[in-house]
Amino acid sequence: MSGNRRRVLDLYKRLQYLGREYPGGADKFRQKCYNAFKRQSVETDPEKIEKSIALGEYVVKEIEALYSLRKYRAMKKRYYDN
Repeated sequence: MSGNRRRVLDLYKRLQYLGREYPGGADKFRQKCYNAFKRQSVETDPEKIEKSIALGEYVVKEIEALYSLRKYRAMKKRYYDN
């Protein structure tokens, strides 16, 4: 059980870190993230916990892709004239 707890806390910390530059605002992202974790805090079924962690990992990857795309677009805009 403590292994899942550690994974969930790590996921929460990574999401909070990534949410600093979220386009909708850091405070809005932080509150949405907190509410999502709070809703799932009563879950005790290990299978559902694993699914929730997998979904969280997917969200982390999507946010990282969003930031990479933003960086790419900024570089493209700097160096190429359209």
